[in-house]
Amino acid sequence: MASDTLTPEVEAAVKAAKDRLDAHTYEIVQWHFHESTGCPFWLEKKKEFNFDPLTEVKTFDDLKKFPLFEDEWLRGGPVRRWVPQAFADKPIYVFETGGTTGIPKSRIAIDDFRTDYSLFSETLPDQYFPKGANWLMLGPSGPRRLRLAVEHLAQVRGGISFCIDLDPRWVIKLIKKGQMDQLEAYKKHCIDQAITILTAGHDVKCMFGTPKLIESLCLGLEEKGTTLAEVGITGIFSGGTEFTPQWTRYCIEELFGGGPEESGIYMTPTYGNTLMGLACSKPVTPDDGYKISYYAPQPRAVTEVVSFDDPNEPVPYGDTGRVKLTTLTKEFFVPGFLERDEGEREMPYMQYPWEGVSGVRPFHGFASSTTVGVY
Repeated sequence: MASDTLTPEVEAAVKAAKDRLDAHTYEIVQWHFHESTGCPFWLEKKKEFNFDPLTEVKTFDDLKKFPLFEDEWLRGGPVRRWVPQAFADKPIYVFETGGTTGIPKSRIAIDDFRTDYSLFSETLPDQYFPKGANWLMLGPSGPRRLRLAVEHLAQVRGGISFCIDLDPRWVIKLIKKGQMDQLEAYKKHCIDQAITILTAGHDVKCMFGTPKLIESLCLGLEEKGTTLAEVGITGIFSGGTEFTPQWTRYCIEELFGGGPEESGIYMTPTYGNTLMGLACSKPVTPDDGYKISYYAPQPRAVTEVVSFDDPNEPVPYGDTGRVKLTTLTKEFFVPGFLERDEGEREMPYMQYPWEGVSGVRPFHGFASSTTVGVY
């Protein structure tokens, strides 16, 4: 830990966070591998291991004893094998991720999405995300957790969420067929839905949107002679690997008309998915070249930036590696899952005293085969 570049206060916070993570890891592994509480998948998988998770996993570092998590394990059913015994009688959600080719990956959920977004709510500045304001959910709908999560976020903050209909799988089919005119028509259909909501007197002040959709919405409003600020939007929570410093600068300076003090619109980028939850970003400012650094919601989830050659070896701070995710909640345990993303490893800081990741983009090993759709 490059201690010479961390202040004593941050060093102390880093150590405290590590101790919390170790204790939390032990608790979660005990939960998922104990006969009385564990889920059928891990209780069965335990028989294949050459170690006993209940006695040999005491710290986060001990998770390296597990093999890397394979996303194929999440494809197909029965999905109930992922439900911990202790939660067998609870109402269960299933959320899907991917699904553009073959069987989509699915994960069970009970309250994780509510917990993740309640914690995220605490990071939002009330000045731009006023309590009681209504929300627009401008993103993928269907079997994804995002729609319910944004709805919960709005409700936690005392508002009501308005959602549009968006099927990204249809969009990706259009792209693969080269039907770009159809793609544009579908994107316009989504933006038209959003503009209808924003101009219907619903007092929507906050929204979720992806970079491409935020841009399309701004341009669509411009065509109608208005702007995001004029229709009342003050706070935007956004997500997607398309967040780059260049796009962020263009969005803030050109589409919004300046930073929050000038335009009245505050945007916070996030990095998240169905398996991880939501990683918050450091405040994005022109002084820092609009650099975007994400910090996972430890101890519930941990992201590491690891060597392309050795997934158990973190790269030095500032270097590029692949994003490795570990999810540690009582609902869901994912040790060492290699994401489809790469980025640079970032130093801890006081607000998030653990490592982060910046410059998130599709992993170069299969970037050429990754289709990024309308969102």
